[in-house]
Amino acid sequence: MKIKLTATLFVSALFLFSCTDLDEDLYDRVPDTEFGNTPAEVQALVGGAYSSLRGFNDGITISYPTSEFVFFLNEVSSDECVIPTRGTDWYDGGVYQQLQMHDFRADNPKILSAWRYCYQGIAKINSIIYQVERSGLSEEARLPIYAELKAIRAYYYYMLLDMFGNVPLVTDFNDLTLPSTSSRQEVYNFVESEWQNALPYLASGVVYSKFTKNVVYSLLARLYLNSQAFVGVARWQDCLNMCQNVSGYTLAPDFFQNFATENQTSPEIILSIPYDSKAGTLGNYMSSMSAHYMHRFTLSATGDYPWSANGMSAEPGVYSSFTETDRRRECMLIGDQISLATGSVIVMDSGQPLTYTEEIGDFTNALQNEGVRLGKYEMKAGETWERDHDLVLVRYAEILMMQAECYVRLGSPDLATPLVQQIATRAGVDMPATIDLDFINKELLREFTFEGHRRTDNIRLGTFFQPNWNQPATEPFKAIFPIPSTVLQANTNLSQNPGY
Repeated sequence: MKIKLTATLFVSALFLFSCTDLDEDLYDRVPDTEFGNTPAEVQALVGGAYSSLRGFNDGITISYPTSEFVFFLNEVSSDECVIPTRGTDWYDGGVYQQLQMHDFRADNPKILSAWRYCYQGIAKINSIIYQVERSGLSEEARLPIYAELKAIRAYYYYMLLDMFGNVPLVTDFNDLTLPSTSSRQEVYNFVESEWQNALPYLASGVVYSKFTKNVVYSLLARLYLNSQAFVGVARWQDCLNMCQNVSGYTLAPDFFQNFATENQTSPEIILSIPYDSKAGTLGNYMSSMSAHYMHRFTLSATGDYPWSANGMSAEPGVYSSFTETDRRRECMLIGDQISLATGSVIVMDSGQPLTYTEEIGDFTNALQNEGVRLGKYEMKAGETWERDHDLVLVRYAEILMMQAECYVRLGSPDLATPLVQQIATRAGVDMPATIDLDFINKELLREFTFEGHRRTDNIRLGTFFQPNWNQPATEPFKAIFPIPSTVLQANTNLSQNPGY
């Protein structure tokens, strides 16, 4: 018997995904009686689960976690990022303006992209689990494989918990029935139990880009840090306990080592998604989504750099929140952009100098040079459209900051000081006399700028609901996005999230 994803398509009408092959080697056509009998075959099979994390572009949605559109959805709806409309560029039917204004609509294609990113990954893992079940491996040999696969699947469900709250839980590859909505509490419980059950069977120590005990401890800490926001139950001590289980990592001496082309050498990265243009990976072009069309001449006298789209910028106030001594401020590009060919400021097609400004006069009709740009990941001449740096998902600085926040919330801010001091020392900034939640909020913005954390932090810290630059006061129900309208149309067993 051959396993074919197209036989079930994971209830394809519901989740609207294609069977795009994301792996160099797919085993969905290998007879189950002939597969899974060697370590190499098992690793290749599990590798398919990891490759799913890179997302896909199938003509319906562009669901890459690096930029389009999962990353954009979370960043633009936060107080960190904006994608201004510049003339006709980046209008796209007003979808980014809607996200900026917290006008979340069920027909917004960026919301659908995030939904499909998660459910295609879940479907892929469900199919792999099915293959492992039918392989020649002993039950004992399968346990660590199941643990790894289910831990990755729970990561997808964690993202759904964060973004959508109430979603269907589907874990059986053979179940073709249309599922019903599970409550946010049920999804929360599922994610927690899957990670807890996986822990005994996962690898210990530091293993780059794999789901290990360290990774799951880190993700459980995230779950518990946001527990009050997710399900109304504070679990600060549980978050601390998970953080204190993480071992083997240190802060990289150079902050930007985490975002270099060869960032896999950083001692700080706990989890990442590996990318390699020579290996044929797709989707890692975030830097080109931010820089101006002419920015390539700041990196190469001949313009030997991929085309840029002049999109994502920092909201006004983000850059100025850094002190002048803060080394992390260099993660953003501002001011005159100098051509390596002429030594002078680059001139845009409009005849005006390419000078990035922090202020954006009207984000619905912005000038081409308005907005500070993303420069966190290394940019250099000779790069291809697909960058080779790995996308950082979890790093040790987050473990330190999660602990610091929990100590503040538990009434022991003095215990937070030595943790934050490590980050401040590396950044070259002074510490305040007292660490409070206001400082934590601002420091999270500075440390994790453009890393995809900010919307979740905004919600947990309450700033998501307060008026901000071009963002009105936001109703509490918008802490989660609406279920995409096409998904609801395909499955009447599902319910729209309250308020939408």
